[in-house]
Amino acid sequence: MDPNRGALLDAPLRIGTRGSPLALAQANEVAGLLVDQGLAAEGAVEVIVIQTSGDYIVDRPLADAGRKGVFTKEIDLALLSGKIEIAVHSMKDLPTQISAGVALACLLPREDPRDVLLGASSIAGLPGGAIIGTGSPRRAAQVRHSRPDITVVNFRGNVHTRMRKLDEGAADATLLAYAGLRRLGLDTAGGTILEADELLPAAAQGAVGVVVRASDDVLRERLVALHDPATGQVVGCERALLSALNGSCRTPIAALAEVQNDGTLLLRASLLSVDGVQRFDTTRNGPLMDAERMGEDAGNELRASAGPGFSVWN
Repeated sequence: MDPNRGALLDAPLRIGTRGSPLALAQANEVAGLLVDQGLAAEGAVEVIVIQTSGDYIVDRPLADAGRKGVFTKEIDLALLSGKIEIAVHSMKDLPTQISAGVALACLLPREDPRDVLLGASSIAGLPGGAIIGTGSPRRAAQVRHSRPDITVVNFRGNVHTRMRKLDEGAADATLLAYAGLRRLGLDTAGGTILEADELLPAAAQGAVGVVVRASDDVLRERLVALHDPATGQVVGCERALLSALNGSCRTPIAALAEVQNDGTLLLRASLLSVDGVQRFDTTRNGPLMDAERMGEDAGNELRASAGPGFSVWN
């Protein structure tokens, strides 16, 4: 038995995060859990803001940055250099190929993964020629597929910035993650929650991950106390699909894995062209123990269906 199990972690414990209100809310949630679980003393956890490449890109879609990890690379470097001991990430921002020397230690219980539409009651109910603002290729492609008469414009910035742009009339409607609104205490912010049949979420949306140095065995073991196994299964399924597709922020991929009443796992996934014209869909249903295998298999099917000439591969 580990003689240090149950003892406080060495102080100070520094948590690295982006500086957006949502990122800070997630980091502070982790800090609170460390204290609540008896892993750190009150006041011994420090949250450190780290600027990432993605934070500087506000005038164009993130897809134009041309690389993965725009919200995580600089934080991982701070972790590896010893400036922080823990990093907190939105799992939908974390590349499937995690940086060398970094390990995912735990996942918090997943928040509601659905999207919220602000400015209208439904996508179908928007008038012809309406403008939707979003910086997400996944959201944009699904909107263009179901409503090719709607114009999609780029909306970048944190949750409050996008809500302000909507209030200023920059678009008729916008789409936000329900999980982010809830973590900011905004509930639906007066919008409409969209079911997966209307807009399929991003893989791992609503999940928060905690990463550490892979060499820090003590911290990794102790953070298992914060891990939610159910979240690990569904997020593992969705990320296996992303990995099979070699997806990036430029690729409109949507996926949602859910545990059914009978205990099986249902996966729904879509791959779209950026213009929304092409859409490939698949589903999988099977035992929880096969979650990652189902995700990989579904991703391979979508990749084969799209073919080597599919626009997002080029």
